[in-house]
Amino acid sequence: MTRDVPSRDVPAYQRPGPVGRVGRRRRGGGVCSVLFAGCLWVVLFFFSFCAKRFMLIVWERFPGPLGCQACWRHIWPELFLSFQLFTDGITNKLVACYTDEGMADAVLVRVYGRKTELFVDRETELRNFQVLRAHGCAPDLYCAFQNGLCYQFLPGIALGPDHVRDPHIFRLVAQEMARVHAIHANGSLPKPILWQKLHKYLTLVKTELSPKVSNPSLQQDVPSLEMLEHELAWMKETLSQLGSPVVLCHNDLLCKNIIYDGTQEHVRFIDYEYTGYNYQAFDIGNHFNEFAGVKEVDYRLYPSKETQLQWLRSYLQAYKQLTQGSEGGMGVAVSEEELEALYVQVNKFSLASHFLWACWGLIQDKYSTIDFNFLRYAKLRFKQYFKMKPVVTALQISK
Repeated sequence: MTRDVPSRDVPAYQRPGPVGRVGRRRRGGGVCSVLFAGCLWVVLFFFSFCAKRFMLIVWERFPGPLGCQACWRHIWPELFLSFQLFTDGITNKLVACYTDEGMADAVLVRVYGRKTELFVDRETELRNFQVLRAHGCAPDLYCAFQNGLCYQFLPGIALGPDHVRDPHIFRLVAQEMARVHAIHANGSLPKPILWQKLHKYLTLVKTELSPKVSNPSLQQDVPSLEMLEHELAWMKETLSQLGSPVVLCHNDLLCKNIIYDGTQEHVRFIDYEYTGYNYQAFDIGNHFNEFAGVKEVDYRLYPSKETQLQWLRSYLQAYKQLTQGSEGGMGVAVSEEELEALYVQVNKFSLASHFLWACWGLIQDKYSTIDFNFLRYAKLRFKQYFKMKPVVTALQISK
């Protein structure tokens, strides 16, 4: 869900300030070189703001991963820096760097996955990261380098399928999503990125994977290119008419992208690669799909209508309070009609979520080096799309 919005179309108030960039563009280098460079920047940033200038000297004098290791040992022989590799992600590599055993001083270095530039606009990601940070919805961004980012570590736990079903936690998630959706909600908004994104993914499937998708052995689980084009046209015609507002969306709110801080009793969203203006109902429907999990997908965990209506009521109360200026939540009423309307919109847009991530899985299956069965994941999402299509098509918004 790349935010392919040209810079000239971005209002001045959204344009971020400068972000530090480390190193120069070089051929080769690889993930290891970038990771060590990123970690070196973390250490320098961590201990001295003035070290930014020195970083450029070090980068020139000690190129490559081996040089960086030697540089560390030469400059900080008594520094005990620890690393933790997070393995839950299926798009990028993520490492925490810290000196405190409790990770109280940790910062994160994220290295982009192979060929992810095909479907992620990194400049737009940085812009959205800073917009969210300016509104208190994202951690501090310390720097961007050739193939990754360095940013603040948020304390708390990454949620799982069990957590997002807990009424206390899912109300916090609904309220936080409303807070993101309310950013610039009263200003002029760009077009939703959904159709551009889906067309881009389908084009990649056709151009990069056409022989594979046309393989008869896959026909039973992966629709033909003709059928995919037909379904995309049907979705665009049908979903565009539902009247869902266009808001700033996370667009990838799987469980692990939600951090719950029990001491502060709040949640924060992380990973903004796919953030952009989109249909409100898509963001919510996509999140409901993620109740099923990622590595072990079980769509029996998709929230019941009762759970959805509780979630949606919390969301609408928070969203209306933020966008209509009610103080302290007083005077915010959510009618049964608008609740039911949002329920229908969300479940219809959940189809687009299945379709998008299924195409994404096919692309990742060809290029990603991460140990994950992307093809199996794509097949599961296509299967659920066609299973749910007649069910949600039958849903109607009361006039």
